[in-house]
Amino acid sequence: MSNKLKNPIIPGFYPDPSICRVGNDFYLACSSFELCPGVPIFHSRDLAHWEQIGYAVTPENGFHVEKNCGNGGVMAPTLRYHNGLFYIINTNYSDKGNYIVTAENPAGPWSDPHWLTDVPGIDASIFFDHDGKAYIMGTGDVWDNGTGVKERGIWLAPYDIENYCLSGEPVTIFNSALRTGASPESPHLYHIGDYYYLVIAEGGTEHYHAVMVARSRELFGFYEGNPANPVMTHRHMGFQCPITNVGHADLVDLPDGSWYAVMLASRLIDGECKNLGRETFICPVVWERDWPLFSPKTGQMEWEYDAPKSLPWTEYPPVKEREEFDDERLDFSWNFWGTPYEKFYQIRDSKLRLKCIRQALAEDIRPMGFEAEKKKDRFVSFLARRQLEPDTTVTCQMAFVPEDRESAGIAVVQAMNHQYHLERAVQDGQQVIRLVLVTEDYELQPYMPGFTSKTNREILASDVWEEAEIILQIKMEHEKFTVNYGSSVDSLKELCIADGKKINPEIVGCMTGTMVGMYATGNGTDSDNFAEFDWFEYKSNAGSKNGKEKR
Repeated sequence: MSNKLKNPIIPGFYPDPSICRVGNDFYLACSSFELCPGVPIFHSRDLAHWEQIGYAVTPENGFHVEKNCGNGGVMAPTLRYHNGLFYIINTNYSDKGNYIVTAENPAGPWSDPHWLTDVPGIDASIFFDHDGKAYIMGTGDVWDNGTGVKERGIWLAPYDIENYCLSGEPVTIFNSALRTGASPESPHLYHIGDYYYLVIAEGGTEHYHAVMVARSRELFGFYEGNPANPVMTHRHMGFQCPITNVGHADLVDLPDGSWYAVMLASRLIDGECKNLGRETFICPVVWERDWPLFSPKTGQMEWEYDAPKSLPWTEYPPVKEREEFDDERLDFSWNFWGTPYEKFYQIRDSKLRLKCIRQALAEDIRPMGFEAEKKKDRFVSFLARRQLEPDTTVTCQMAFVPEDRESAGIAVVQAMNHQYHLERAVQDGQQVIRLVLVTEDYELQPYMPGFTSKTNREILASDVWEEAEIILQIKMEHEKFTVNYGSSVDSLKELCIADGKKINPEIVGCMTGTMVGMYATGNGTDSDNFAEFDWFEYKSNAGSKNGKEKR
């Protein structure tokens, strides 16, 4: 029986994958939005098994990101290797926009950001030609449709990689594969044989997402679209397709000359929801008549493919399910929300202590924009990791006695203030355990002019609990969330059953995926009180793709 590439190759909220090969090693970078550290880096020898080796942007190299709607921060990185250095070009909506970081070792350390003040727009990408010359491309309103109105398109310019500045004027090289194609973006450029190939995303990153390809014999020519475009999409397969949102591809060649493409896609849960956000998928690519053919014979993203026989099958130890907090250094799976400028957390005596700082886990969402003033208090006392499978159980042991408005516990967090809080709090003068549902009403995205929103909070269930120690548990079975609590794991009782669809509606989209973790807050008031966590356990059922498909 042959080894398999099983999709998603990196499950959970790891979108916008960019890949490169150096010798026999493959490296991959993903978007991380408002999480800190940012831009996770993975390594593989076989394309099937991936091990996280670090982050490209961290507080140590000046990473500033702000907790807001979940959909801001850093997105759409391009990872490339040239002349002994790894390069990541990326956009940070919480800071000055486009930047480049470099590293000799992709595990780090990475350089401080080189801010690209002369590179406009979003989704900037870098390309090194065979002669070593560097170029930058990006997305913007650069295509003149003949009426004098500029439309979205792709531009390309020579780049001085030593001084981090453009060395020539941008040239428009493509508009969109379809005449009415929406959101042409995320360009990647390759020089293969006699052609330069441009691979872009189109249709927006949700249901109508697609991979488009164009080519030109001249680097600065206007690229001709592939007559077969879109070369990969699931938008024609309907809203019930179990793999959806397929797009945003990056190509990589193997030492044996074969090709693959990584891209993002989402698993549809219960035919409706996308709790896990956009994940990293892979498919084989072959070349026919000087065009790339994605997922030959089927033309769709499959749950699995035969693994390349030319690569050494290389498994890695699984990420541990239970965190005992025995080491001050946390695993790469853990993230903060916003750059933590204050030391609100402490690991001591095999326990995690989270301080009840003023910032709340769900605060009113602010409009987004590069011109916004940077603030150093836009983080929360929240330590979380990604949900990786539709069936997931999170459990922890906490010691905490809340005062006044304080609360602490575990949370299931989606974008746009859609959250469940299982928390200890003071309610009507009593010490309680309760489940709080947070949702947000809005019509426009935070990066659009005129954005307004309203935050809603509802206590779904509560019970009196006066002891300091408590076991908290949320068992997520697709969209059925069973909420349990008790004095020990063996004596848990049910607080309520909650509807996961409440925090996973279509309006949230799937830019990011569900985060689960521990938090503490003073809900508007600074406090020296701490919530102490003895352990945290994350267990997922990896045997289910969408509740029906087996891995």
